Amino acid sequence: MRLDPLPYEHLLDARPLSQVDLAVIHCTELPDLATARAYGERVLYPASGTGNSGHWYIDRDGDTVRYVDPARIAHHVRGHNPRSVGIELVNTGRWPHWLDSRHQAMDEAYPEAQLAALDALLGALVDALPALRWIAGHEELDTDTVAASDDPGVLVQRKRDPGPLFPWPRILRATPLRRLPRP
Repeated sequence: MRLDPLPYEHLLDARPLSQVDLAVIHCTELPDLATARAYGERVLYPASGTGNSGHWYIDRDGDTVRYVDPARIAHHVRGHNPRSVGIELVNTGRWPHWLDSRHQAMDEAYPEAQLAALDALLGALVDALPALRWIAGHEELDTDTVAASDDPGVLVQRKRDPGPLFPWPRILRATPLRRLPRP
């Protein structure tokens, strides 16, 4: 695993690791790791000088990079950031037409090297984060719909990641983490 802190990492709120009980799985919905890095570096919250990012990014070949220390609260999922770590899997998802009603399929499979790296990271996190016991997909936690970019009369899901091709049964067999109960 490589460390490559985001330029604003030190500006993110600190938290005790004992507060982290949830791992959230995302896909970048971007073409590659370099583009994901560029998006992560964007300052979207001028008051704090921070932006949106997961803690770890896993490329298709399994290369794993930590952008944000887990002792910092990253902005990756509305309503759950203080208690969670975000893991981003490089995957095109709906890119580049995220909210176009005609482009909602997520048909890129997750390569074995990427899934093996996710297994390894989850294992390391279980050892390092004493309260970690839950896992969820971004789409399960952010269920809002928004007007489609091509037709405001049509609603689409704001977040769909990690998407229908994410192999939940395989990942759950490899980790002691359990799916977060739905509200």
